[in-house]
Amino acid sequence: MLYPETNEKRSVISLDGVWSFCLDDGSNGGNINSGFIERNGEMIAVPASYNDQKDDLRFREHCGWAYYSRRFTVPEIYGNERLVLRFDAVTHYAKVYIDGKLVCEHKGGFLPFEIELDGIVTAGKKSLLQVAVNNEVNHSTLPVGNEEGTAFFGSDNAGVPSVEMAKVWRKKRNLPNFDFFNYAGINRSVRIYTTPKDHIDDITIVPDVKGKDGIVRYSVSVSGCSDAVVTILDRDGNEVARASGLEGEIVIKDAKLWNPYPGDPYLYTALVTTESDKYSLRFGIRTVRVEGNRFLINGKPFFFKGFGKHEDSAVHGRGFDLAYDVKDMSLIKWMNANSFRTSHYPYAEEMYDLADEEGIVIIDETPAVGIGAGASQDPYRTFNIREHHEAVIRDLVARDKNHPSVVMWSMANEPDTEHFPLSAREYWTSLYAFTHAQDPQDRPVTFVCCQNNYEADLSTREMDVVCINRYYGWYNLSGDMEAACYAWNIELDFWQKINKPLIITEYGADTLPGFHLTAPEMFSEEFQVMYYDLINREFDKRDFVIGEHPWNFADFNTIQGVYRADGNRKGLLTRDRRPKMAAHYFRKRWAEIPSFGYKK
Repeated sequence: MLYPETNEKRSVISLDGVWSFCLDDGSNGGNINSGFIERNGEMIAVPASYNDQKDDLRFREHCGWAYYSRRFTVPEIYGNERLVLRFDAVTHYAKVYIDGKLVCEHKGGFLPFEIELDGIVTAGKKSLLQVAVNNEVNHSTLPVGNEEGTAFFGSDNAGVPSVEMAKVWRKKRNLPNFDFFNYAGINRSVRIYTTPKDHIDDITIVPDVKGKDGIVRYSVSVSGCSDAVVTILDRDGNEVARASGLEGEIVIKDAKLWNPYPGDPYLYTALVTTESDKYSLRFGIRTVRVEGNRFLINGKPFFFKGFGKHEDSAVHGRGFDLAYDVKDMSLIKWMNANSFRTSHYPYAEEMYDLADEEGIVIIDETPAVGIGAGASQDPYRTFNIREHHEAVIRDLVARDKNHPSVVMWSMANEPDTEHFPLSAREYWTSLYAFTHAQDPQDRPVTFVCCQNNYEADLSTREMDVVCINRYYGWYNLSGDMEAACYAWNIELDFWQKINKPLIITEYGADTLPGFHLTAPEMFSEEFQVMYYDLINREFDKRDFVIGEHPWNFADFNTIQGVYRADGNRKGLLTRDRRPKMAAHYFRKRWAEIPSFGYKK
């Protein structure tokens, strides 16, 4: 899927701004009732989550349908063009109506979807756009929510039978099986873009390196066009290679490679032209592969220094904010990091563009978080998620396949692989093969494992890279760092025998900014630094540990509960991006660890 572009042949009309908005009262069920919206509508900003824009608990705790509405006009000048309405992300389910007619439904809250407007919208005529949005999470959604009457993350109903609780919970509510707030709404931009009737649908780039030359295998998908010319431009706009045809191979002599930060992330541009259309795609020439217990970028062993992070900020919630993305990218480089994981969902495309430009490596993750219900229920047999999971992976790869910053796909975060190990292995190994088959570049594939009985887990060891979240010293052996390091080494001994590269994708400690102690104990900034220093010393002894991603980049919002005071406080930065002591600790540590060749 191509990102909307303005050039001589194409244009983009933004529908971002202030829309009319209202919450469902339970009477409409996702069906547009214009009279209801007109009577109850109030202003809301798009793009942004709706939850924190109003000082009303109804918006914060809403579960179910909500409605957006606005009018728009496509200028008459575009009357002979193809018109496409594009939503970058609507969380989690959307029904789109134009002039009262249902034109599209889409499931999944973190990837774009489009509607061709031919026969639906007339240029020069005002149209009414309405969107019904549903934020419910359950056993059929990604991320996963618990069903009514069951336990959920951050709660403790000890002594209160869940069946009885179901009787008193008359209010419909979300029970997320994940530790971040379920922000919802039209979280990313809405646009109408134009193309010629005969147009370019998609472009695929597969880079390789042969000696000093760059090899670019390409394919162009078109509608109504018979041929294409692909011109490769260097950073300065000079032509360096050219080819004709809808698919082929181009050789770039003495190619400059895309190298991770602090190297030079050199970007070329593939300018694709047909007899009627044009599109320019930026790409990098680089190789990615796993060899033994090493992760190689451009044939050199790479060490992941970075974070798990979230799209999360005050007021916007999970809504797109380019200023925050630019700030976050600056802070990533300030801390001498070189990577991050899109925990726990695909991010806005603009963040990937920034990463391409700045040389920041991405582990690209689906929203499959919370797949598990404890020992009482096998999620792989009872949760209705597989078809949706495959659709999300297919769409994720289609959207992000050409980004040089994306070096690995993560199928999920912290699924249950312990209680039902055989069905888990069947699910994940088959989905692993499916994911590989979707990617033209055939990048490594993994999922991120939660703290579990790793000996019983038959799935994690099957991945190209072992990615594990571990909280020895925090959730386990809380505060006892001597015991935590001992337990860590027992587990690391196990993974050393597996002989695969391993990234610690989460480890950390909740820390209250400004809380200081002379003798470091939990929640103090001194404890957070001590925790990381002691755990990192154990990583440094193991050559198969090829990455460290402390959790989290910044504090973030969560559901209310006794385990969370004003959200999750494990950030190296506060939610408004002010550094804790641990940020300075990692800045110094990572300045001394090279991106390539560490642990030779």
